[in-house]
Amino acid sequence: MIYKRGKCKLGDGKCPKCGKRGSCGVYWYKFMWQGRLVRESTKQGNDKVARQMESAHRTSLAKGEVGIREKKAAPTLAEFLKKDFLPYAETAHAAKPNTLRYYRTGAASLTDANLGKLSLDEINDQHAKQYAAKLSNLSPSTVNCGLRTLRRAINLAVEWGTIDRKPKITLAKGERQRERVLSDREQVVYLAACNQPWKDAATVILGAAMRPGEVFGLRWERIVFNDENGGLIQIAEGKSKAARRYLPMVRAVYDALRARWETAGRPETGWVFPSDSKCGHLTTPKTAHAAAIARANEEKKQLEYFEPYCLRHTAGTMLGESGCDVFTLARIMGHSSILITQRYIHPQAESIERAFSKLAGHKGGHNQQTRVGGGHKTGHSRKLPILRNRGKRRNSPLLKGLSGEPGRTRTCNPLIKSQLLYH
Repeated sequence: MIYKRGKCKLGDGKCPKCGKRGSCGVYWYKFMWQGRLVRESTKQGNDKVARQMESAHRTSLAKGEVGIREKKAAPTLAEFLKKDFLPYAETAHAAKPNTLRYYRTGAASLTDANLGKLSLDEINDQHAKQYAAKLSNLSPSTVNCGLRTLRRAINLAVEWGTIDRKPKITLAKGERQRERVLSDREQVVYLAACNQPWKDAATVILGAAMRPGEVFGLRWERIVFNDENGGLIQIAEGKSKAARRYLPMVRAVYDALRARWETAGRPETGWVFPSDSKCGHLTTPKTAHAAAIARANEEKKQLEYFEPYCLRHTAGTMLGESGCDVFTLARIMGHSSILITQRYIHPQAESIERAFSKLAGHKGGHNQQTRVGGGHKTGHSRKLPILRNRGKRRNSPLLKGLSGEPGRTRTCNPLIKSQLLYH
């Protein structure tokens, strides 16, 4: 509540102290907050302003109570990258030197550009496009290294509460894609031109649809050989929880890994692809990959250049074309979302016709009335419509394709039956 203090008694209608008509003094407010009396002067003679000041005081107390503080100014992009993002990347990606090197390169590019001077909360897609235009003399992959680093930094800033919004950042176009599918001839020619140990690593990528980094980090304790020319590969680490999975070995993968195991003296532990690098295993195949393509072209094999990741994309595409459903393929590829896996599934007319032929493959019949619940007292009964071919529809090509014989009663597919029951 608000009240006035310092008012005096009126004589002839005027204050004997200040000479003004009405009561003098200023407004005060008082209220109880958590059992404590709060009382302060507004030093104002206007009751409306006094009420606003009382409300502002209540709001400030409420902010302090729930831990809300006044919004701090967002740091510049360069400051956030140096003090927050890079220390986080060095800790989170300590076991992934390539990833750490990628983010360091992108952070250095962003810091050197004018983008690093901007406040983190004012960066938008227009600034990203200006950054890409300034570096147009570089390759799109180099430009996108900085833009992907910017994306990741902004996502972390939103997650940590440094800024409130996450703007859209568009990548530069023209980047070399990794979605080429190798033909059977190209696969044979390429593997024949590869040297060890990259040849065995490429065989595993192509045969198990694994990521190159997953193959490089394989250890013998994660591989199980069976006596029947088979085995399992356990992937214990990856980009997400979905990356942790078990994969069976096809014959080519089994032969390659078994030969390496025998040559190494049948070790129980250790790296499958050891090297002299700091991490102790093979890290990048760029040199061996480029040498294999050059060697194949020297023999006039006409092998067009492709990225090493295309081996995994080729394996995923072959699995999709073999009839593997999208959910199983997502599990094999280690994807956390089937939206990523859908690019490997390309339904053709033959697969659609095969699906409908399976739908028409159920034989038998059903009664006009089908009860749900098996006749129990608690069960509910509903009538299912019978799919019959009547009149001129007997000779319909569509119905012929479904039933195989005109005029014959079709058996209700279980999937359709469930839809009829509940819809």
